[in-house]
Amino acid sequence: MEPATEQQQQLRSLRDFLLLYNRMTELCFRRCVSDLNHRLLTRREELCLDRCAGKLVRCNHRLMTAYVALMPSIAQRRAADYEASAARAQEAPAAPAAPDATPDAAPGASPDASPGASPPALAAAAGGGASPGPAGAST
Repeated sequence: MEPATEQQQQLRSLRDFLLLYNRMTELCFRRCVSDLNHRLLTRREELCLDRCAGKLVRCNHRLMTAYVALMPSIAQRRAADYEASAARAQEAPAAPAAPDATPDAAPGASPDASPGASPPALAAAAGGGASPGPAGAST
């Protein structure tokens, strides 16, 4: 892994940790701290905060353990889906085309028309004279 990419990954991890920490702090503070008249926390508030933070940390740990356990199967399923879609994409162009249809021809164009030409340009090239010439020019 390149140093710049590794540093970005570390910054993302730090940001995620800080967001989680801030959410936990805010949630537990709102639940547990009810009286801001004292400089120190009461014993009841301390116990509540300890339990709240411990509960959230244990919950996060359980979620991460489940995520780590499921991640290989999720990655395997994604790889199988990707391979199946790639196989379908390769099979689609290999299907035989209809005998009188050319892939580059516009609908309604003759089979011997050039692929990149538009229908008015084809008429002018064939000498149809239906398309007007430059302004002021007579044919």
